Amino acid sequence: MMIKRTSTMRRAAFLTIAFMSTLTAQTALAEIPGINASSSGSVIGDDVLYSVGGGNAVTMGTAGNMDSISIGGGWNSNLVCGNMSMSNTLQNQLNGATSGFQTIMGSMISNATSAVSSLPGLIIQRANPALYNLLTNGILQGRLDFDRSKGTCRAIADKMLDVAGGQMGWNKIAEGQAMSQAVKNGNTDAVSAVAQVEKQGGNDGITWLGGNKAGGSGQQPIKVVGDVTRAGYNLLNGRGAADTSSISPSTCNNGMVCSTWSSPQAATTFANRVLGEQQQRTCEDCTKTTSTAGVGLTPLIQESYDSKLKALQELISGSKALTSENLTAASSDSLPVTRGVVEALRTEHDQDILAKRLASEVALSEVLGKALLLQRTMFTGSKEPNIAANDVALQAVSQQNSSLQQEIDNL
Repeated sequence: MMIKRTSTMRRAAFLTIAFMSTLTAQTALAEIPGINASSSGSVIGDDVLYSVGGGNAVTMGTAGNMDSISIGGGWNSNLVCGNMSMSNTLQNQLNGATSGFQTIMGSMISNATSAVSSLPGLIIQRANPALYNLLTNGILQGRLDFDRSKGTCRAIADKMLDVAGGQMGWNKIAEGQAMSQAVKNGNTDAVSAVAQVEKQGGNDGITWLGGNKAGGSGQQPIKVVGDVTRAGYNLLNGRGAADTSSISPSTCNNGMVCSTWSSPQAATTFANRVLGEQQQRTCEDCTKTTSTAGVGLTPLIQESYDSKLKALQELISGSKALTSENLTAASSDSLPVTRGVVEALRTEHDQDILAKRLASEVALSEVLGKALLLQRTMFTGSKEPNIAANDVALQAVSQQNSSLQQEIDNL
């Protein structure tokens, strides 16, 4: 990454030197008697033309706004084994709706059904011990089948976790934290604690950014890109991870992150534009995953190019004064446009080609600088304790960082 960034800085420095050298040399030639640099043909020598280059520094283009897409219905439900009913299981076992006890006992259970409906268990035990033992064994058989089926359900859920990945992982974390909270609250009855967690599911959400709950019923969704970017922005500026307030220029004190983005929301907006967003929820009866695609870096370079070219052309035409503020508007942090460059371009016959190329290089360096800074911001955000303790979150952040690195490499 440092090699790529160093290469970009060197190219920017070379470009500025090439512009100045070319323009200075041509001005000097024009002042020598008998030499007319603009008499015919291209003013720029072929070596300079192909060194500095015409056209754009990188392929650019626009992109439309991206829409959010919710996960399909087949992936939208938790596999909640707690929804299984032991009473229904026993009833179906005894009544023959499912195979098991009746298969073993055959027609005997049909005679016991009417007795069960009219006599309490104690009376049955006294009046007909054999029938009572038969029913007891039937209930035991049903309970064994229930436990076996529930164990199979949980095994399938764990298998889905390995295959389905992200969404199932968030739900498992929510259930695990709910179990921990149930025991912490004094519920030492194992059966009761498990039943409580299975009934509640993921409605309580998970512990997320700043120790706050997210993803549950009535809570904010878990925003992988946005929340991690916000955490990184705040941590790099020495603030609480969940802070949403802006940073004034006086407070920023020339900090790299706050100079680029004045607030966590501004940084998040840039990250969502490039990478998109993935929202996760763990609550019951709600959309579990919502994804929005990012547009990448190329459209942002096009937007920056349009802005830089306009600012540069206004300086060249003289419609705007050569003030520090106006020069900054046409520059980037790594490729500043100086007063000398603008004054030289004013007398240059091929100023249109050179101005467009310069604006293209400035736009590329500006967006690339922001992309590298976003990479650092997300890396820092992943160190926030509540995020760092969540392997599912770290995997999601790692995927986003890989996508961002691919975008940078593609340039």
